[in-house]
Amino acid sequence: MDEKLKSIIEQLREFTTSELCDGAIDYHTMDYHIKRRVSDKKIVGPAFTVNPPKGVSGIIPDAILAMNPGEVMVVAGKECCNHSYWGDHRSICASMKGLEGVVIDGAFRDLEGCMEVGFPIFARSVTPGSCAKAAEGELNVPILCGGVEVCPGDLIVGDCNGIIVIKPEEAELVMERARKKIAAQNAVIERMRQTGEILPRVKIN
Repeated sequence: MDEKLKSIIEQLREFTTSELCDGAIDYHTMDYHIKRRVSDKKIVGPAFTVNPPKGVSGIIPDAILAMNPGEVMVVAGKECCNHSYWGDHRSICASMKGLEGVVIDGAFRDLEGCMEVGFPIFARSVTPGSCAKAAEGELNVPILCGGVEVCPGDLIVGDCNGIIVIKPEEAELVMERARKKIAAQNAVIERMRQTGEILPRVKIN
């Protein structure tokens, strides 16, 4: 990961996903069912995409081994919530590899074990059921996750509000626009405190 990208990632950590949505011209937020399930840690990092067949997870161990520290695994789980693409053993492996987190358009299992490990998981749901183990599918290709196209290297930001996907080349503009919205809102709040006037609209100059 080059120094410029590292700097952008650290700057993105300063914003909530809501603030980044305010800064985006065309924001791409994943379906609201994909929520933070394990760890309160905000995740920010480049996407490493995984495209397995529905209900098949055998390629995910290969993805863990192929990934670089700081990357976010994004699994195109096809909304499959009766079979788990992830569990506590994979959380241990991903944590040891230094990965940033995993985002799954589907389910995972071993909730208690995953919480003990503490590796950040965003997913649609939890289920005790396992997946088929065939190592089928594709790694690092454009995928659809939570209704959003995710390409390898896209920046993934996840927090308690959800997940937003940002193109690396758009990140600086998104943050600049987000800062303007934050500054405008802070100015309105300060004016309300000073005057007692209620101003429910925030205008950005």
